[in-house]
Amino acid sequence: MTVDLATPDEYFDRLWRASHDPWDHAGRFYETRKYHATIALLDRPRFRRAFEPACGVGLLTERLAARCDAVEARDRHPRAVAATRRRCQHLDGVNVAIGKLPEGWPPDTFDLIVLSEVLYYFDASQLNAIVEHVSDATEAGGLLVLVHYRRPVAEHVRSGDEANAVFDDHPAWRSRGRYVDADFVLDLKTRCDD
Repeated sequence: MTVDLATPDEYFDRLWRASHDPWDHAGRFYETRKYHATIALLDRPRFRRAFEPACGVGLLTERLAARCDAVEARDRHPRAVAATRRRCQHLDGVNVAIGKLPEGWPPDTFDLIVLSEVLYYFDASQLNAIVEHVSDATEAGGLLVLVHYRRPVAEHVRSGDEANAVFDDHPAWRSRGRYVDADFVLDLKTRCDD
């Protein structure tokens, strides 16, 4: 059953106070495997401009930069932004800034948006706003990647499967590919022409 209350900011603040990599993104094989699968599912060799909110410590940001002319990375916590800036400082075209969804959405349009392990933290109204932001900010023919952890986590408002499904009934999106295992669900969608 889905509870309709967003995960509180204090949860993230507490985790970032305790660690420079709260979810051990750099150390867990699960994370490495998920990043490889995410990049492998992209069915184009190159993208003009990508947006990655909730970039964490920047491991996926770094991989996206190898396939994109420009990457806009955002995170709600200053320690995450600092970690991603350090990791990506040698890369051209990566811009990292503080930004909290749904209100911290950049004004640009993108041909790739990656929502990785973020949608299960929002209540229904926030989630609806994010879906509309994504739909408005993705260029026709652009791609959306959704990847979420599937196992139960007390601080998640919804499951990973429910998080990925929020775009399923939106008329702007069509499925382009999918991978599911016991740990994560990964969907690739394309933005249809209006």
